[in-house]
Amino acid sequence: MLSYKCNVIDISGKKQIISHTADSRKDVIDFLKLRKFTVIKIKHKQTLDLQKFTSRKVKSKDLALFCKQIHAMLKAGVTIVNILEILKQQTESKGLREYIRLMHEELKKGSTFSETLRQRKGAFQDIFISMVEAGELSGNIDVIMDRLSKHYEKEYKIENKIKSAMTYPVILSFVCTAVVIFLLTSIMPTFIEMYVSSGVSLPKLTMMMINIGNLIKRFWLLIVLWIFAFTFIISYILKIPKIKIKKDYIKLKIPLVKNLIIKVAASRFSRTLSTLLGSGATLLNALDTVSGVTGNLYVCNKILEIKEDVRRGLPLSVLLQQQRIFPPMVYYMIKIGEDSGSIEEVLDKTADFYDEEIETAIQRLTTLLEPIMIVVMAIVIGFIVISMVLPMFEMVKTVQ
Repeated sequence: MLSYKCNVIDISGKKQIISHTADSRKDVIDFLKLRKFTVIKIKHKQTLDLQKFTSRKVKSKDLALFCKQIHAMLKAGVTIVNILEILKQQTESKGLREYIRLMHEELKKGSTFSETLRQRKGAFQDIFISMVEAGELSGNIDVIMDRLSKHYEKEYKIENKIKSAMTYPVILSFVCTAVVIFLLTSIMPTFIEMYVSSGVSLPKLTMMMINIGNLIKRFWLLIVLWIFAFTFIISYILKIPKIKIKKDYIKLKIPLVKNLIIKVAASRFSRTLSTLLGSGATLLNALDTVSGVTGNLYVCNKILEIKEDVRRGLPLSVLLQQQRIFPPMVYYMIKIGEDSGSIEEVLDKTADFYDEEIETAIQRLTTLLEPIMIVVMAIVIGFIVISMVLPMFEMVKTVQ
């Protein structure tokens, strides 16, 4: 049942807005005509919600739970149509619940599960859609869902670790900014009044801080708007493919973060490739999907560059080694897998290894960032405090 908002005119000629729930637009029109309303406009009430969620990807945490629930119900013998009917009522994520409701409607009309997912490619990752298609063709979609739930659980853990590592520097940055603004706009003027009344000449450093404080007080709204505009323009520029590739390439050269980025890319590459190959996907098709999950456009392009060589029969391990985008362990582990015929198992173990390495790298990065941030904060605040104290030396000289 769908909800509709109807603009109508009643028998007396008065305009009204009526909400009505029905299976289709035609049923709504029949309902209104039966009550002798003149229909002006009928609008699906969910339209705004759909626009809101269309560009939103479903989170790894929600996908992990979604796949686990489907796997459990498929094992119990419940059909996919009935599964989605159950899940559209109990799924907590508002965005995912809306997608499930729409997919359920399409399944009832005869579409396959993979077709309904492909129509929402912006919300669901390529690996999810590809594996569901493979599961439908092979008839083992329950196994595929189990694999996907484990895959997304591990992805969520990695994402959570990275977010947790970034929380402290972000909070400290906001605190530092707030303290600086408070010192410049509230504390500094008090000291300046005292100095001016004493007839002390103010040093250039103090005058500079006063001017900055006055600027913030007078034009704070313009400064805030400028920061938002600047952030928006920069984010827009960085989304341009050529610039994004350069930005991602530069990330791989930054001393503090390059190891973490490479290890995250190696983990995602290994796990996703293992999951796809274990589900029956060909190496060529898998490379297309795998390239998009590394989180780095430069690495993505390097993976896509080797596709033609893979098509000609060259070993993946040799081609990746030539590109030099991953640590040496990845190449050697893939070679072992190619020689033994168990590449998906080897890749899965490689991903597990790099998951542990990511945790270590995050801890190391956090350990390094904390003192750096504290030192920067101390320098900035110390600089302001010195600018407030300097005139005191002039006062002491005057007294002497």
